[in-house]
Amino acid sequence: MESTSSILLHTCCGPCATTCTERLASSGYEVVLFFSNSNIFPREEYEKRLENVRTLAGILKLRLEEDLYDHEKWLRHIRGLEDEPEHGRRCMKCFEFNLARASRMADRLRLPAFTTSLSVSRYKQSAKIFEAGYAFPKFEAIDFKKKDGYSRSIALSRRYGLYRQNYCGCEFSMSSWGKGKG
Repeated sequence: MESTSSILLHTCCGPCATTCTERLASSGYEVVLFFSNSNIFPREEYEKRLENVRTLAGILKLRLEEDLYDHEKWLRHIRGLEDEPEHGRRCMKCFEFNLARASRMADRLRLPAFTTSLSVSRYKQSAKIFEAGYAFPKFEAIDFKKKDGYSRSIALSRRYGLYRQNYCGCEFSMSSWGKGKG
């Protein structure tokens, strides 16, 4: 993964982005953060996570692009899958929604590639994220949970004083994440 080019990092939250940006930078990438998470509910939670990504961008002196929050559009995208269990078809549609937006932003910024911080979570199956990502030509499948990425994200989050949420983001994941299953 040696490179000297730029890469867009779809950033689900500050804590997950910590280890991803560290790994990408150590591999020679110039990282541009992209916060695009219309799945997050309620709006106050979205704002809290965005503020922590802004904090991380400031600490690491990284460029941050912010997408518009459109939870209603996200709900329309996943319609009919509201009762799906975590890790099911709703999650796949959510990955598809967010990665499509990241793909468009990478194109808009004329960046050669993009990836996502979603793969650092021990609660997410990287193969499913990558399956959604492969629909986009510029997508780079990087499993950030490898090399102890999740534990590293916890340590870096503490170092930077970042808020760590207790559920994935949407209203449908709230109950399962509270039990450590999200």
